[in-house]
Amino acid sequence: MTAWTHAVCESNGLRSHYLRTGGSKPPVVLLHGLMGSGACWTSLARVLEGDFDVVMPDARGHGESSAPTSGYRYDDLASDVVDVIHSLNLVRPVLIGHSMGGMTAALVASRRTAPLRGLVLVDPTFLSPERQREVADGDVAEQHRRALGMQKSDLIAQARKRHPGRSVETIELQAEARLSTCMEAFEILSPPNPDYRDAVSAIDVPTALVTGDDPVVTTEMASELCGLNARLRVEQIHGAGHGLPFEQPERLGEVVSAFLRRLAQCA
Repeated sequence: MTAWTHAVCESNGLRSHYLRTGGSKPPVVLLHGLMGSGACWTSLARVLEGDFDVVMPDARGHGESSAPTSGYRYDDLASDVVDVIHSLNLVRPVLIGHSMGGMTAALVASRRTAPLRGLVLVDPTFLSPERQREVADGDVAEQHRRALGMQKSDLIAQARKRHPGRSVETIELQAEARLSTCMEAFEILSPPNPDYRDAVSAIDVPTALVTGDDPVVTTEMASELCGLNARLRVEQIHGAGHGLPFEQPERLGEVVSAFLRRLAQCA
């Protein structure tokens, strides 16, 4: 990771920080979830960097990017991603997004405002209106408020007990990311979200939907989405929940690499 570049670009008048592996290779953009950062993709980026220029931006309100007092809807995040793609002159990148980043990636692809080569949605936050309200009424934001008052070492200790299968490096990166996530970012949890069915229906590039065990996107939902878009294919990775990029990074790397190889063969 020491050879990777830390830099910033402008998106919607804000400072967008990103981590980049570099090289004259096809671009891949990795979008993290809520309370994450670009660096949280380190394990997957290591798998991909030999063949791809991997760009890992911090979403607004996360990591080292700007943290405005408002503007944390999916429309805002999607617009930021499009601006990053244009600012960095990325030619037909593949977007890969997890959780919040997955919903953001789907929205970017559905709007077709930035030409893409493909899309990987890792258990995106495709939530029904009822589920959106449940999440918004829960205590996720309050838990984060309490976490912001903790020491990094205490967060790491808690996470190691809660997620014994995750690497120490991943847990440390997630703790750093959490402490760099502003409270305003939790506006993303306020309903309504964009309609994920409409978004998936409008996507016109090859798309992989990757889920784990007990995912947000259930088997029934995945089947429905395949019926809405013939370019969507589903992959399931066992032995991981919603946090599958951190619990099964090697297997996710295999699935993503195979998808990217298929895209290259079709180019």
